[in-house]
Amino acid sequence: MNDPYDFGRIAAANSLNDVYAMGGRPLTAMNICCFPVKKMEKSLFRDILRGGAEVIHQSGAVLAGGHSVEDSELKYGLSVTGIVHPERFLTNERAKPGDNLILTKPLGTGILSTALRSRKLDEKTTKKITAVMAELNKGAAEAMIEVGVSSVTDITGFGLIGHALVMARAGKVGMHLYAGKVPIIPEALTFASRGFVPTGSKRNRQFCSKHVDIATGVDPLLIDVLADAQTSGGLLISVPENKTAMLVQRLQDKNTPAASVIGEVMSGPKGVIKVS
Repeated sequence: MNDPYDFGRIAAANSLNDVYAMGGRPLTAMNICCFPVKKMEKSLFRDILRGGAEVIHQSGAVLAGGHSVEDSELKYGLSVTGIVHPERFLTNERAKPGDNLILTKPLGTGILSTALRSRKLDEKTTKKITAVMAELNKGAAEAMIEVGVSSVTDITGFGLIGHALVMARAGKVGMHLYAGKVPIIPEALTFASRGFVPTGSKRNRQFCSKHVDIATGVDPLLIDVLADAQTSGGLLISVPENKTAMLVQRLQDKNTPAASVIGEVMSGPKGVIKVS
């Protein structure tokens, strides 16, 4: 009875971090392997599967097999089943006016991954973004469950602006992002200035443009990063003001990559993101 996940409901997800974004705990994971078996060394495949198994073990889940497909481009992922307490089930629909917004990982992995594919990224930065992407949102999820928050979403393919917009629409609220407070991997701005902005990130910016109010003077390159499609991004958490300091402290105690207050939830305009 002391386990906060006891007597929970089952949740299916396509990643371990998706389960954490619900306030849940992963139980089982299955490998999804799309490998170019005729073009790549078998040792690389073994390394990928070994790395996946290590992260699954870190999450507390159990590897329950998997599926493999021969593909021209290497792809690897997980199909995950988890459990979440019905009274602690978190969604992206409950952000409240007056809440603060907290981000738990820095942005920029999409831009920097694009630079890496073009062989432009140095070893130090490559290790940096790899560490950020490999970090589970387990600690961040534990912190927000302990404190109690209003709403949450993970930051992935739609970028920070896209996922914030979805949260704002779902909760029928507005949001104000403090541009200078958003944690960013510094090298991302450098490579964005050199044109290494992936197509998905450009589409995010274009799609959200009608619903984003950008203040005069905000660097356009910064908006590119705010719209950057992330791989294994952090959590965007909406938390009541009186719990904000406690959540930041808990996140720091859990050694999350970031624990930054980056904005606030507004009563309106509904479904609009202000950036200043």
